[in-house]
Amino acid sequence: MSDLPFTLDQLRILKAIAAEGSFKRAADSLYVSQPAVSLQVQNLERQLDVPLFDRGGRRAQLTEAGHLLLSYGEKILTLCQETCRAIEDLQNLQGGTLIVGASQTTGTYLLPRMIGMFRQRYPDVAVQLHVHSTRRTAWSVANGQIDLAIVGGEIPPELQESLEVVPYADDELALILPVFHPLTKIDPIQKEDLYKLQFITLDSQSTIRKVIDQVLSRCGIDTRRLKIEMELNSIEAIKNAVQAGLGAAFVSISAIEKELQMGVIHRAPIEEVVVKRMLSVIYNPNRYRSKAAEAFSHEILPQFATQGLEKHLIPPLPVESNALETASPNSNGS
Repeated sequence: MSDLPFTLDQLRILKAIAAEGSFKRAADSLYVSQPAVSLQVQNLERQLDVPLFDRGGRRAQLTEAGHLLLSYGEKILTLCQETCRAIEDLQNLQGGTLIVGASQTTGTYLLPRMIGMFRQRYPDVAVQLHVHSTRRTAWSVANGQIDLAIVGGEIPPELQESLEVVPYADDELALILPVFHPLTKIDPIQKEDLYKLQFITLDSQSTIRKVIDQVLSRCGIDTRRLKIEMELNSIEAIKNAVQAGLGAAFVSISAIEKELQMGVIHRAPIEEVVVKRMLSVIYNPNRYRSKAAEAFSHEILPQFATQGLEKHLIPPLPVESNALETASPNSNGS
């Protein structure tokens, strides 16, 4: 070990500088002084006998050697984290960490309930929830930074071979109206009524917006004729805008349970139109899966799955294969 020309601390510093773009911000993120960071980089460059940063610009730019070391360094640090978690597992769920990922809607409205149920059963396990876009979440699962995730968008094509994608549950997207809207007295409304509404939507590039447009088009609705009153950046903002009478919207059923119970918004069924998307569970079969992740997969996920899909959820890994697959040269760490 002493023959290695770098330490784990130096790899952590390199990763922080690359992420933050400067030595100072990297030092702040690691709670160390900037001179200490600079000294470690100088020592690392001297030990490797190559420059790792191009110091000509205002932002710390990695050289080709720096990019190469960062690529391998991230894999090394991920394996170190997996090793620590594997050792923690020896305590048989009396500790350890579960890291779950989710896309925006599922992470905001579904996962907190699932994590709450898990914490009741295993209060000593620390749980982290990472909520990002489907694409970013999928990459985190592939890189071993997240144990498993529930997402509603399409998995990036370049990751589809390295990740297991398991259909999990239907997510119905309901049309909601202000409670005083004239169409609340009609059940169900007709397709043509949609063209009379003013819609509040997410950004046109959002996953849910694309799914809604695709499903409406398959149902014979011309989405180009829908009047978009405003675009907002969160489901909560959209619900509040509908409640205030600013327009109509399509949102996940899971996001409006409380509002429907309180009677502050109206759910309007549409004749012959059901807007649904399929949520999927994703995981990396070539990464170490902790006992906490196993327990979450087999005790919590089936509680919320669409009927009939439970048997297709994540199969248990043989105990002896976990450590071997962690070091597999075929593991996708890119």
